[in-house]
Amino acid sequence: MKFKLGQVVATPGCLQVLKEAGQTPADFLERHASNDWGDLDDADKRENDLALESGGRIFSAYHTTTKTKIWVITEAVGPDGQRASTCLLLPDEY
Repeated sequence: MKFKLGQVVATPGCLQVLKEAGQTPADFLERHASNDWGDLDDADKRENDLALESGGRIFSAYHTTTKTKIWVITEAVGPDGQRASTCLLLPDEY
């Protein structure tokens, strides 16, 4: 892991999509925490790389085996110097 995820949460919709695809949140959290930003363009990937240094929000996008897009978002560093949470969700749940 390249950064701490904080508390990990997922929306019910995302959990259902993962279940239907035969995948788990860990499949995507491991990629996210290893700086594999998934299906982002180069500019968004650079923003994530900068966020690792600045403490900003980190965003990844992936597709399940059933071709459904999911997002993984880790919140910016808080006043305590920690990232509070990471959420797995569907784009329409944002």
